[in-house]
Amino acid sequence: MCNSRLLRSAFLGSLVIVSLSFVASAQTAGDDQQFGPVVRAYLGYLRNEQEVVDDRASRHEINAVYYRRNSNRIRALRQMAVQIARESQNDYLPELEAVAVDELRVLFERPPRFQTLRVGEVVQTRFRYLGIVRSGEPFYVFARLDPYEQSELMEKISNNATNAAGSPVSSPVGAKVMTRARRVSTP
Repeated sequence: MCNSRLLRSAFLGSLVIVSLSFVASAQTAGDDQQFGPVVRAYLGYLRNEQEVVDDRASRHEINAVYYRRNSNRIRALRQMAVQIARESQNDYLPELEAVAVDELRVLFERPPRFQTLRVGEVVQTRFRYLGIVRSGEPFYVFARLDPYEQSELMEKISNNATNAAGSPVSSPVGAKVMTRARRVSTP
């Protein structure tokens, strides 16, 4: 009698846990429906990353500090992704990187001073600083510039460097470039 009662309560307990996890995942998926397929895919990716971290923690493969930092990082990335998607009303997200202060060397050979970073500032022609997200600890979130943005920026920098060196400006803004009409000859 005691075994059947224990078995029944264990079954009901596991049924409650499974149903609550379905409700939580359905609620999260329902929240994501306001976004387009690209943003939803990224948020799904972050959910999967959290599941991997949870699984590794349950197997005792990682310590509590590592678990907490990675869970907070995933939460910070999710928060920034949702903020970008809501502000831009666009189904596009740049490649996001979230790092704590002691991890800035992961992204930069010469890390910038985090106290002087301004939102929207391009750092070392590779990343745009998006802001700080406090998720348990402060994470500095950067968007990796795509190759086209990087080449545009490098071109602007080289143009500014040559202009500052005293060479004449090749085509200043507002100046009309004059060309000679092409001569057409008949064979």
